[in-house]
Amino acid sequence: MISAPPVDGRIVVDGLTKVFRGNIRAVDQLSFSVEPGSVTGFLGPNGAGKTTTLRMVLGLVHPTSGTATIGGQPYRHVNNPLSAVGAALEASGFHPARTARNHLRVLCTVADLPDSRADAVLDLVGLRDAARRKVRGYSLGMRQRLALAAALLGDPRVLVLDEPANGLDPEGIRWLRGLLRQLASEGRTVLVSSHQLNEVQEIADRVVILNRGRLVQAGSIDELAAGSDSVLVRSPQIDALRAALSAPPAVVEQVEPDALRVRGLSPAQVGHAAFVAGLELHELSGQRFDLEELFFALTQSDTTGSPQ
Repeated sequence: MISAPPVDGRIVVDGLTKVFRGNIRAVDQLSFSVEPGSVTGFLGPNGAGKTTTLRMVLGLVHPTSGTATIGGQPYRHVNNPLSAVGAALEASGFHPARTARNHLRVLCTVADLPDSRADAVLDLVGLRDAARRKVRGYSLGMRQRLALAAALLGDPRVLVLDEPANGLDPEGIRWLRGLLRQLASEGRTVLVSSHQLNEVQEIADRVVILNRGRLVQAGSIDELAAGSDSVLVRSPQIDALRAALSAPPAVVEQVEPDALRVRGLSPAQVGHAAFVAGLELHELSGQRFDLEELFFALTQSDTTGSPQ
């Protein structure tokens, strides 16, 4: 019988710092929380400290200072950890001569779970037909699915996933998106790191963005998107168009010689102002919040961080 997961699946990182030998500060006074019932995207350039942070959350790396707790306690104190926290940090921890089914059945034995869970999670991640194939013949995408199956084996309330979409084809990425949203809708806590920013924008409720081991932005997608919608408008009469849009609440920025970005007005309002002024337009389009644009704005100034 599967043990019940902890009631509180909240992850709290508080003042977390990790300094490696040689005074390499991989994580620096990092604080954030991950709430149950949501998908939180954990973002940052290579070397930002994401994997080190995830390893500290899971008790694999000891912090220099600060704390990381799951349900109010460090991971090492979590009872029945496989049934409380599912983790997939890499897709390489498999014996190449063992089948996927046997790999998971070994984990079931260690965690005192019924063997039937192996078949259940293989079916869930789409590997039922390949369950008796040796892992050495698996593609990277199939190994990612197997790593996720292992993370789900104990039906955990908390999931910590490091680049789970790496190696998946477009169909696989779409499948993963649906699975993570389903798990969050069941009240689980899902923390997922990824470099696929467009995909994170599709699935995440919240994001945490790091750079050089430090927090640079955290919040819900809705909070980050607030006030970020704009209108892109092009005209050969750019100076006259700027003058026509100069009245509040419009905020106008020239982004190209013939183009303005306008905030505070809808595309219809911008088009009407141009019509009244008798101005020719070559483009008029609404611009929605772009997580990738925000990410690069926050991190592009310094992307050479400490080892991840």
